[in-house]
Amino acid sequence: MHRGIFSAALASHWRREVLRTSLWFVPAIEVAAAIVLFIGTLLLDRANYRGDFAIPGWVISGSADAAREILTAIAAAIITVVGVVFSIILVTLTLASTQFGPRMLRNFIRDRGTQLTLGTFVATFVYSVLVLASIGTGSHGDFVPHISVTVTLGLMVADLGVLIYFIHHTAIMIQLPQVIASIAADLAEAIAEQGSGNAEPHVKNGATATELVAKAEREGGVLLAPDSGYVQFIKHQNLVRLATAADAVINLEHRPGHFVVRGQRFATVWPPQAAPMVRQALGGAHIVGPYRTLTQDVSFGIDQLVEIGLRALSAAVNDTFTALTCIDWLGENLCKIVTGWHPARVHRDGQGFIRVIAPEPAYDRLVQRSFEKIRQSSLGAPAVMIRMLDALARIMAETTSSGQRRVLLEQAEMIDRACERSVPEAADRADVRRRYEAILTLESRLAGSGQNA
Repeated sequence: MHRGIFSAALASHWRREVLRTSLWFVPAIEVAAAIVLFIGTLLLDRANYRGDFAIPGWVISGSADAAREILTAIAAAIITVVGVVFSIILVTLTLASTQFGPRMLRNFIRDRGTQLTLGTFVATFVYSVLVLASIGTGSHGDFVPHISVTVTLGLMVADLGVLIYFIHHTAIMIQLPQVIASIAADLAEAIAEQGSGNAEPHVKNGATATELVAKAEREGGVLLAPDSGYVQFIKHQNLVRLATAADAVINLEHRPGHFVVRGQRFATVWPPQAAPMVRQALGGAHIVGPYRTLTQDVSFGIDQLVEIGLRALSAAVNDTFTALTCIDWLGENLCKIVTGWHPARVHRDGQGFIRVIAPEPAYDRLVQRSFEKIRQSSLGAPAVMIRMLDALARIMAETTSSGQRRVLLEQAEMIDRACERSVPEAADRADVRRRYEAILTLESRLAGSGQNA
């Protein structure tokens, strides 16, 4: 995969994510569709009023007053239901904030079912109001949009189905296992999007990344962060074009997910003469905001699962099974990282010269983020320790090198030591020890089978 294609795919993913995490985008599309539908049905009603064609027998007929009463009743009922739906959304968001953590709110806001439900009711209300306003007096007496009134009744019936779906969907969505599985699915998608960017151009020219980083550190120009906040997205493709035009190399020191402070060191440029040109365009190539996103920040998805696990292990909640569920999904995604995590750390131009060097989270840091905080909070809880060791064993079965296994062994050793310090019951310690010894046996078997690439 070429770097440009990879960067364009991530940029498209980021734009989709921005639109998805808004409660206005989908409703706005549905309202626009309702307006287009109204124009279409109104043209048909006008043609019928002029006598250009006869309406089918299933179309509702009646006087202008009857049509007004029907449409007024439907519009009033729909706007009432919109208020109820909005209240349910607020209750759901409040529950998510208190039970799952404030960083989980975006997962509920971006839910397509909620957005479609809200948009469907608002669109029906707009359509019914437009039809109501179209009733009037024409050259042949009262103009009654019979087709539009019939369509309004059809939309009302559809809204009833959407309301039933929304109630069911909300009841499913707020269940904790479903929340955890949803976060894990988003994380898996992010791993697939970001981890496949390891393909290099056939032509490689110029110095190596290590040499260029050393030059930039020693004698390069320093670039300062233009804004404060979390780095959400970096347009590597734009930076590559900019660096190519300036015949320079940009060494980024912060990745998406890092918090940067305006005016502090953000990147270096070599040669230093290109720094002023790069500095002017730096702000347009970075998206900085008040929160983290998953688009280029796999660590954020791991942190979300860890946060739910930590809340479950806290004394106030004491929900061991939720923590076990989080560990299961963390292990599942780390298996994907072991086998397919190859993010692009070096970005080259069309001639094969390195133009942008970007930091990416390393495999060992992702493993540490997944287990260390949970291990520290699980002292005296052998069930959690056993589940972590089981997850480490599943991950180790997917490893392909001794370096990958060494990181997992370090985590297993720390869990075993924590068990010896904090678990008073000898039988529980023995259970944990058996899981730990199973990992040692698996590591020896994998090492002996030649998986040391």
